[in-house]
Amino acid sequence: MKNKTIKFFTIKEDAGKRLDKLLTERLKDFTRSYIKKIILSDNVQVNKKVVNSPSKKIFESQNITVSLIEDKKIDIKPQKIKLDIVFEDNDLIIINKSAGMVVHPGAGNHRNTLVNALIHKCKNKLSSLNGSSRPGIVHRIDKQTSGLLVVAKNNFTHSKLGEQFSNHSIQRKYIALIWGVIRPLNGSIVTKISRSKKNRQLMEVNELRGKNAITNYKTLRVFNIKNVPRISLIECSLETGRTHQIRVHMKYKKVNLIGDQQYGKKNLIFRKIDKDFEKILYAFDGQALHAQCLGFAHPRNNKKLFFEKGPPRKFKKLLNFLEKLDG
Repeated sequence: MKNKTIKFFTIKEDAGKRLDKLLTERLKDFTRSYIKKIILSDNVQVNKKVVNSPSKKIFESQNITVSLIEDKKIDIKPQKIKLDIVFEDNDLIIINKSAGMVVHPGAGNHRNTLVNALIHKCKNKLSSLNGSSRPGIVHRIDKQTSGLLVVAKNNFTHSKLGEQFSNHSIQRKYIALIWGVIRPLNGSIVTKISRSKKNRQLMEVNELRGKNAITNYKTLRVFNIKNVPRISLIECSLETGRTHQIRVHMKYKKVNLIGDQQYGKKNLIFRKIDKDFEKILYAFDGQALHAQCLGFAHPRNNKKLFFEKGPPRKFKKLLNFLEKLDG
C-alpha cells in the first residue's frame, strides 16, 4: 500500500464546518464517498489526533492531516466485448448495460465485466477515484438489471458526478414488472437499508440502523389476464442509490420483481396457466428491472443531459404479451 499525505491549516471561513464538507471543498479531485471512507478508516488527523467522525465540527487554525491510501494495483485484462454506447464525449460515456453483465471485477470474477470492456475500449483514459478494480465506475446497477449508467473518463468528471449523486440531483428512473399489485398504487418508500444479518450478500430494511433509502414509485398498469397471475408495470424514481434498493423496497412492500432470484419467488408453481405466457416467462433470464432514464448536469459545462433507453428484447417481449392479452 502506498500513502500520500496532504496537510493544511484551517482558516476563519472553515470554522463551524463539518469535517467531511471541509475536505470535500479542499480536495476537489475526490468524491464525497471516498473522503468519508478515508475519515472512517482513521486516516484523518486534526491537531495530530485521529478523528473518524465525518460530522466533527472544525475550528479556525487547526492542523489537518489527510492520508490518501492508494489501493494495491489489480491487473485487469482488457477484453473486446461489444458495448451499447448511447453517448460519448471526452469526459464520459453513457452505457446501456445488458442484463447478466457484472459492472466491475470482484471476488472470483475478473473477466467479462463492464470494466474489462471499458479498459479495452478506453485504454488508460478512465478515472481512478474508485481504485484500480473500478476504473471509470461512478455508480453501479445489479448484474441481472439492464439499463443506463454513466462512466467517467477522468477524475474531474468523476468527482463532479459524485457530487451530483451525493446531493441527489441525478435523475434515475427504472421500470419493473412485479408479481401482484403494490399498495398504495403510487407513493414513496422511505426506510433505512442495511446488510442482512442472515445472509451478508443480501440487504434488508432495518428500522434502527443502515443508510437512508428513498424510492418514489407509481403503478403504470395492472394486468388482469385469464390464466395469468396478476402482474403490474411500475416506474421507480430513486432519490438515493443503495445496494439492491428497489428490490429490497419491493420485498418490504410484499411484492417481488419477476425473475428476481434473490429477493423474489424462486420456485413458482401455477395450477392453471396460459401456455404461451409460461413459455415466455421461463425463457426470461435476469430480472424485470431496467434503468430506463438517466439525467444530470454535464460536469464540464453544466449543460443538462437526459438519456432514455427502452427495455431489452426479452423484457419487451414479456411486456408486449401482457399488453396484447389485456387489450
